[in-house]
Amino acid sequence: MADFRRAINIIKKYEGYSEKAYPDPSTGGAPYTIGYGTQYYPDGSPVKQGHRCTQHKALEYLFHEVELIDDELTRLNLGLDSSMREALISFIHSIGWEPFLYSEIIDAVENEYWGGAAEEITHWIFDSYYKVIGGLVDRRREESNLFLAEIKMPVDKGGEILLDAFRNYSAKPNQIQAIRSLEASTNPYVLAEFVNSFEAETSFELDSDYEENDSISISWD
Repeated sequence: MADFRRAINIIKKYEGYSEKAYPDPSTGGAPYTIGYGTQYYPDGSPVKQGHRCTQHKALEYLFHEVELIDDELTRLNLGLDSSMREALISFIHSIGWEPFLYSEIIDAVENEYWGGAAEEITHWIFDSYYKVIGGLVDRRREESNLFLAEIKMPVDKGGEILLDAFRNYSAKPNQIQAIRSLEASTNPYVLAEFVNSFEAETSFELDSDYEENDSISISWD
């Protein structure tokens, strides 16, 4: 097979190796996953509860999956360079082929809007409950940076996780810039915890003598 070392390394890094099949977090059952993110064996049969595999076998399954994704990308004839191809192989291995086809990435690539395609990659950071996953934040950054590696173009905006979290506010330009700078330098697991906490339902009880026009003073001692 072609040398997709960078894609394989990203997949291995974020999927991790599992000797024993584990259930899908959202269903508590199927689809089961084994090895480095394998849910279906090369013969098309699904991974089932109780299945095990060696690390060597897990790599065989992964190489097969990477080849299948590459074949499908080739059929789309998108004019990708090698870095773009490897980034998308890792990305598709993570989200699945059908979600990729319905994403905005293909349109962006066909219009040679490379920065837009890379930015779209960074948006896929949520689980089935729309909670931010720290590992996906980190993985999407790595994939989007690899996507643009050969044309030496920065990602347009990144995921803008904090900015999205504050969409209900009228932020000034310097505040927006501060948020973007913070996002670029913050641990992705910390970002995930912040957004999940921020979106949680919270109620506040004000003192009975508080009036609508009163102000609240916050001390940062």
